[in-house]
Amino acid sequence: MDAIRRSLLGQMARLSAGAALMPFSSLAQAGINQQPARREGDPTKRYGMLIDLRQCIGCQACTVSCHIENAAPLGQFRTTVSQYEVQHQESGELATFMLPRLCNHCENPPCVPVCPVEATYQQQDGIVVVDSDRCVGCAYCVNACPYDARFINQRTQTADKCTFCAHRLEAGLLPACVESCVGGARVIGDMRDPQSQISRMIHEHRDALMVLQPEKNTLPQVFYLGMDERFTTRPKAEPVALEVLDPHGQEMGYEFHH
Repeated sequence: MDAIRRSLLGQMARLSAGAALMPFSSLAQAGINQQPARREGDPTKRYGMLIDLRQCIGCQACTVSCHIENAAPLGQFRTTVSQYEVQHQESGELATFMLPRLCNHCENPPCVPVCPVEATYQQQDGIVVVDSDRCVGCAYCVNACPYDARFINQRTQTADKCTFCAHRLEAGLLPACVESCVGGARVIGDMRDPQSQISRMIHEHRDALMVLQPEKNTLPQVFYLGMDERFTTRPKAEPVALEVLDPHGQEMGYEFHH
């Protein structure tokens, strides 16, 4: 247990929610370093995800289903749901704020140009992936990601992260986290298709959509609806262990909520 807790505490040390409240409609186009040419994937599509925080109940079903689908090592996760205790400014009443987090599959991903062997790359459909056969585990991409969405897989010793479950999308299926979301908070789709659900929601809620750390100019393609306005800066929080069990009641590891 102690080893798992220490491992996750180490990961939490670099956590920076950074939910700056800049409307999606006002994001400026900006480049980051020299982005190599995109390869593979469908060039006619551009995948993105919209997370409706009004529907998220913090059940961690997305965390567990992703962990199982992608066979992540014990104590390492491609997506998490951070939980924050917030206080009403007038009444003083306490409430819990949920913030699902994952790779943002940025339009200008800072993790890509720093890879010395081009193991991390962006597909033509916008999904950022890792070629584990090429990756040398240098962790440059892990350090470059401003969203703490990457880690070095303890089993493979290569970079690991959310891929929007690209293997499932290619098969016409939804990512594990989207399929298992109890409240239907996660919506994924082709933003170039005006009839897709995500395109319709972006059009309907354009002025209310927000992204994490817009000042980084990475142009994240994970959008949040219903972001709490008090999250202009990272709130002070202490990590708490949440036990995660498999279907047989056996312990899978620990995830922190805030």
